[in-house]
Amino acid sequence: MKQVCVPSFRSGAELLNRLFPCIFLLGGILLAGCAADRHVPPFAKQPYAPFSRADAIAIACREWRTFGSLVDDTAPEARPRRSPEAMEERQPGLWQRVGEYWWLGQDAGTPESRWTGKHDENGHEFPPSEDGNYAWSAAFISYVMRIAGAGKAFPYSPSHATYINAARIGGYALVAERPSAYAPRPGDLICTTRTRNKRPRFDDLPAGFFPSHCAIVVAAEPGTLSIIGGNVDDAVVLTHVPVSETGLLTAADGSLLDQRYNWFVVLRVLYEAEGSSIKSCVPPTNLSNGSRGFR
Repeated sequence: MKQVCVPSFRSGAELLNRLFPCIFLLGGILLAGCAADRHVPPFAKQPYAPFSRADAIAIACREWRTFGSLVDDTAPEARPRRSPEAMEERQPGLWQRVGEYWWLGQDAGTPESRWTGKHDENGHEFPPSEDGNYAWSAAFISYVMRIAGAGKAFPYSPSHATYINAARIGGYALVAERPSAYAPRPGDLICTTRTRNKRPRFDDLPAGFFPSHCAIVVAAEPGTLSIIGGNVDDAVVLTHVPVSETGLLTAADGSLLDQRYNWFVVLRVLYEAEGSSIKSCVPPTNLSNGSRGFR
């Protein structure tokens, strides 16, 4: 019979000393598994209510009102440069709010989770000229989804490309849809690229990292979508987007109706529930009467 060598220990203390590194390692592995959302409030982590379309819209609308219910339908290249004093993200009460988007929208322990509207992860205030290195539009979307109760069904990230690619690959409560084939509903996300050259197309997805921006649809009426996005003009801003009679972002020939943005993908969000009621937070408008944007 093969003999088995069983180590002997002179005392219980020696046994514990031998086992402690293993116990510590196992504990670290277990903690790592739950560390990502350890900072999330219980009502969103459990969650207390199903992940619903109505809640996501209501949260986005609440944040829009917090920043002053700003509307801007001007093309990005036509917007004047703003002075640091006019940047909402750096104002008292609002730079902290952006910090909450980072803290709650990102996984715990990441450097980005410690950023604010004007501070880096070490609490140092960065100059306004560097705010592009701390762009928070994806943190805003991540925050809305996290607080609405998406839990592990959403890939929280400081980059929109992360969840755009995930929607194309699968595995989350997101489905990438062609703008020419699917009409966005309130609660869905529409996404544009932010580069003039080598812009990814729907068929290129997944496409690794690429500069992009997504906003959540909060209202849909004939001819117009109302969307809310973060870090638009350094604030949470509502924009109107033209759509076809059938609600598509494209005309019959497949061309985009909105000449300001390259809306190349719609992310259909697979909510667990519609919610008790879905109320628009914006007044009706009609783009044929001209832009109602203001600053």
